[in-house]
Amino acid sequence: MQLWVGLGNPGAKYAANRHNIGWMALDRIAGDHRFGPWRAKFQGSLCEGSLGGEKVMLLKPETFMNLSGQSVGEALRFYKLAATDVTVFHDELDLAPGKCRVKSGGGHAGHNGLRSMHQHIGDTYHRVRLGIGHPGHKDRVASYVLSDFAKAEQDWLDDLMRGLSDGAPALAQGDRARFLNAVALRTAPPRSSKTAEAPRRGPAPTAPIAADAPTKDDGKTPMQRLLDRFR
Repeated sequence: MQLWVGLGNPGAKYAANRHNIGWMALDRIAGDHRFGPWRAKFQGSLCEGSLGGEKVMLLKPETFMNLSGQSVGEALRFYKLAATDVTVFHDELDLAPGKCRVKSGGGHAGHNGLRSMHQHIGDTYHRVRLGIGHPGHKDRVASYVLSDFAKAEQDWLDDLMRGLSDGAPALAQGDRARFLNAVALRTAPPRSSKTAEAPRRGPAPTAPIAADAPTKDDGKTPMQRLLDRFR
């Protein structure tokens, strides 16, 4: 069994925030793959289903971001899982908007939700890093992640959600390459090959006349007739 965690903050005020992209991902996966209903458990919302033949529990901690690890720790102890059975979906400032990367272990890079995860279950869990871009200066980060996605971002956000859902069975089976390929097919679909250029239109080429070919009327070549004009 696997536990997939989406990081975010509870309440309508935060629902469309960039910081809640992890929740959005789990909601999309649960809806598309017909998971059971969400129910209150482990200081969060939990539902269960199957992906690629694997049983997967989806958990959205409702402890607020900086205490997310408390909820996840409770779930791990209850199901007797290891940190390596956990995959966390979270926003990533260091990736361009719409980009997706998968990682196992490593530091938390100042992300409050990941910092809490480190404190409660260690750092060996897996991560699906969802790019939201960087506001340009560290002083603007807090207000940026706690603001809603702009209307202009909705297209790539929807493509990303579709891709995550498409690739979810492969991720559950441990096939990261196939998972990332499914995401890429939504976020950066291959361009159709260009049709061959039509041949240029113009007058049909005429066959060259041999310089010494005689004409039918006087038996002289074109060069001889030209010289006759200057005599």
